[in-house]
Amino acid sequence: MFAQVLSAALYGIEARLIEVQCDVGPGLPGFAIVGLAEKEVSEARERVRSAIRNAGLTFPQLRITANLAPADLRKEGVGFDLALAVGLLVATGQLTAGQTVDTVFLGELALDGGLRPVRGALAMALAAREAGIKRVVVASASAAEAALVDGLAVYAVATLGEAVLFLRGERSVPSLPRILPEDEPADWIDLSLVRGQEHARRALEIAAAGAHHMVMIGPPGAGKSLLSKCLSGILPSLSFDEALAVTRVHSVAGMLTPDRPLLRRRPFRSPHHTVSYAGMVGGGHGIPSPGEITLAHHGVLFLDELPEFDRKVLEALRQPLEERQITVVRAGSAVTFPASFMLVGAMNPCPCGHLGDPLRPCRCRPHEVVSYRKRLSGPFLDRMDLFVQVPRLTREELLAEGGGETSDAVRKRVRDARLVQQNRFGGGVRTNAEIGPRDARRFCQVGPEAKALLGRAVDHFALTGRGYIRTLKVALTIADLAGSATIEPEHVAEALQYRAFPEEGTA
Repeated sequence: MFAQVLSAALYGIEARLIEVQCDVGPGLPGFAIVGLAEKEVSEARERVRSAIRNAGLTFPQLRITANLAPADLRKEGVGFDLALAVGLLVATGQLTAGQTVDTVFLGELALDGGLRPVRGALAMALAAREAGIKRVVVASASAAEAALVDGLAVYAVATLGEAVLFLRGERSVPSLPRILPEDEPADWIDLSLVRGQEHARRALEIAAAGAHHMVMIGPPGAGKSLLSKCLSGILPSLSFDEALAVTRVHSVAGMLTPDRPLLRRRPFRSPHHTVSYAGMVGGGHGIPSPGEITLAHHGVLFLDELPEFDRKVLEALRQPLEERQITVVRAGSAVTFPASFMLVGAMNPCPCGHLGDPLRPCRCRPHEVVSYRKRLSGPFLDRMDLFVQVPRLTREELLAEGGGETSDAVRKRVRDARLVQQNRFGGGVRTNAEIGPRDARRFCQVGPEAKALLGRAVDHFALTGRGYIRTLKVALTIADLAGSATIEPEHVAEALQYRAFPEEGTA
């Protein structure tokens, strides 16, 4: 007897519906799964067999063939278990086809018949809604995540037996309502704890307001890492659409927990400098999985000790820094991941870290300083918007009581500036950093004096076309913070202060 039910497979951060076809017929007893199934999918045979028996149902001693269609799409993961079991029960007459119509089944089976969560339940639920499916039966631990999708009936079941009773109409399982969790409690470091560093604090505010990329240069202990950790506290909260996009990425990566089905805080990713190419941009065995730049989507990617990162890893960031997405190509698959993040880097001025320090002499030889700086290529640095000097704190700054403004005060100005940008652009563009060269020239209203200053800066700083546009966008953000409708000379002058990367002999 033949039966067909629906499940879903992940492909990058997207999901595709899969037809689970089961045929039970005469022949030597056996259970074959076909349709380009990876090992963990093929191992479902033993899980399904044990789960059906331990649920008090009958496993047929016949020849069983299960096909996962389309057969030319690679299948990974353990989320097909429930669909395979339900399809087998329909094929053997223990359920009817009418009881499973227009339903997607998601869940991993334990040997005792219990259901375990699956990765990417949110993406799979979105795919089901887009295909016009009316309901999803999913493991309880993944249900709150799937229920975030509006217009879809989500039924949470804890065991295979419970799923069968629900499908037969012998047990009532209510549709899970969409529950939006409250904002997560703040766990960032308040900006008021930063002593001194007024110039760096100002740069941090500009970067947050326009989502600009930034590099901080200074000796060890000057506060670069502390400043970066304060960034989360001055960024505006995620909108619901942004939160859904961030949650989707983390769901596919298997990083969600049942008690946090929706992420409301902007991600802050800080990979170690030994991170691999695949770990940064995405990849791995089979279908590529998200890397750090995608996990930082709509948030911050902080790279401490920037020159220590592998050159190949840093150069791979050049495309997503411009296009805000990354396409990972592997044999037989090509996946595009979102990568709209703020890059914040921190580095020492030289290998020993004390170049230009008035109290501690630098021990590096000139060629060592040159070699250290050359680990960062010109094209990579050209994609940065702000270069910020973070000097050693003076004795007075270290011993002073109290600090500067709080994160709440700065966040209010950042939020107001971003609101100006959203009203200016509309549509999908949210920040000044996201606009392209054509829109930059259109929206950056520069007066004659400011344009003359920019002209002199082109020669003095040897600005490239990309550097010129990035300077314009930073000046526009400064104007937004000042509440100015046009870019004035003082806005351009401040933007140019952050444009120059220090020479090898300075810090």
